[in-house]
Amino acid sequence: MIKKSILNKAVALVLTAGIIFTGCGKSGQDATEGSTAQVTSQEEVTTEASTEAEPALQERVCPADAEHVKIIGHAAYEKDSLWLVTSASGAEFTFRGTKAEITFNGDSTAVKVGGDKNSQARVAIYVNGERVADEMIDDLTKTITAFESDNEEEVTIKVVKLSEAANSTTGIKEIKVTSYEDIKPTEEKELYFRFIGDSITCGYGVDDEDKDHHFSTITEDATKTYAYLTAENLNADCDLFSFSGFGILSGYTSDSNTINETSTVPQYYDKLGFTYGASYKGMKPVDYDWSFEREPDVIVINLGTNDASYTKGDAEKISSYEELYVDFLKKVREHDKNSKIVCVLGLMGSDLMGAVENAVQAYSEETGDSNVYTMEFDARKSDEGLAADWHPTYASHKRGAEKLTAFIQELLAK
Repeated sequence: MIKKSILNKAVALVLTAGIIFTGCGKSGQDATEGSTAQVTSQEEVTTEASTEAEPALQERVCPADAEHVKIIGHAAYEKDSLWLVTSASGAEFTFRGTKAEITFNGDSTAVKVGGDKNSQARVAIYVNGERVADEMIDDLTKTITAFESDNEEEVTIKVVKLSEAANSTTGIKEIKVTSYEDIKPTEEKELYFRFIGDSITCGYGVDDEDKDHHFSTITEDATKTYAYLTAENLNADCDLFSFSGFGILSGYTSDSNTINETSTVPQYYDKLGFTYGASYKGMKPVDYDWSFEREPDVIVINLGTNDASYTKGDAEKISSYEELYVDFLKKVREHDKNSKIVCVLGLMGSDLMGAVENAVQAYSEETGDSNVYTMEFDARKSDEGLAADWHPTYASHKRGAEKLTAFIQELLAK
């Protein structure tokens, strides 16, 4: 916290140059200079009691660190910016003022000459709950005006990374506001959920309802997924750890004789995230450990859709999937001792749902942990349509969220 001094019954100096009381720093200044006072002329006066100067409406440049914003999801403050890694990671803050601008840093996908636009990071900005910006980070720096008004207002701003980590990340370089005081983080919500999954949890293709179209971060939107919607329904903070094509035994493979061991979640679970090749300021999320600082009330695991492309009904392969699922449950429980764990499948096929149930039963019998549950999503309805590469549409996600919301509500009531 920024500390301010109050001088009582002292000899004061009349300052003809204003005193800056913001920890963010006045525009053009470093934040570390924000608490200094500059005196250009002096006149000694005696006062009965000096009081703290009234805050002034002025431009302030703030870092997106934990002192100024609520950090959401798998994100980390590194190299003077808030590095947004996984789907739905972001930041949220409040202030009273007239303007807010947010400057983003792009990663290697944003600045690469001839780079693939379908891999760049997509972000959204919300002001008082309403989406006001939806942008691709396609340059090394990109500044977006989130809010501007002739009148002073109480404002809550939320930044959400809509696209997944595997293809790209981005960062919040700074937040510039015209306000009376520093921006402040919003409060943590009472509930906190983590969702572990694949492309379904990432919102793959949800903004492109054509099954014959293919992957693009342009059409990913984590806020339209069953995961994000479930958290919204129950007023919970949420954290998505998900990557398209990933599984537990094998990631997606077009040849059931060839296992895809690169694209499996368990090997990266204790890391900040995973990218195929994109780097942010020379950093890759797999090189940074995840803190597991806040324990989720509920952890949802939705992995098996891609494994099914490898198992294809083979009993030996399915047995291997079950064994690795048990191992992953142990890993999840090692980090979060008290979370309720819900293992789900079915939004895009439920071939391995029986194997999931077997794994949960085997885990519970071996460990005595009865705080692990299973739930199968209902099959998609034909009138809901299909998104890119046969993925669930927003309508399917919404219906899935309704079922999962009710299931979690019942668990939390126990």
